[in-house]
Amino acid sequence: MTLQNSGLLVARILLGLLFLVAGWGKLADVQGFAGYMASGGVPAFLAWPVVLFEILGGLALILGLLTRPAALALGLFSVATAVMFHSPADPAQMTNFLKNMALAGGYLAIAITGAGAWSVDRRLGWGTAVPA
Repeated sequence: MTLQNSGLLVARILLGLLFLVAGWGKLADVQGFAGYMASGGVPAFLAWPVVLFEILGGLALILGLLTRPAALALGLFSVATAVMFHSPADPAQMTNFLKNMALAGGYLAIAITGAGAWSVDRRLGWGTAVPA
C-alpha cells in the first residue's frame, strides 16, 4: 500500500507540474499566448481562463484536491490541444501529438485510481482509490 501511495503521489506531482509550470510561464506574456491560441482558431479572450485552468488544475493534482475531476479535465484538455494544435499528419508535430495523448492516458489513470492516501482528498474523506 505504501508503494502504491508513494507512486500515486509522484505521478500526481509530475503530471501536475506540467500544467502548473506551463500556466505560470504564460503569465509572462498572456497577450502572446492569446495570439497563439487565435492562430489555432481559439478565441483570444479564452487566454486568461486557460492560464488559470492550467495553474489551478496543476495545483489541484499536486495537492490531491478534487483529484478525479481535475485529472479528467486535464486529460480532456490534453486531447483537445493535441487535436487542435499538433496534427499527426505533420511529421514535425507527431511527437507532440503522441505526447499529449500519452499524458491524457496518465491523467485518465489518476482519474480512475484517485489521489491515494497522501492527498487532501483523503484528509477530507473523499476516497483514495478504486477498491481492488
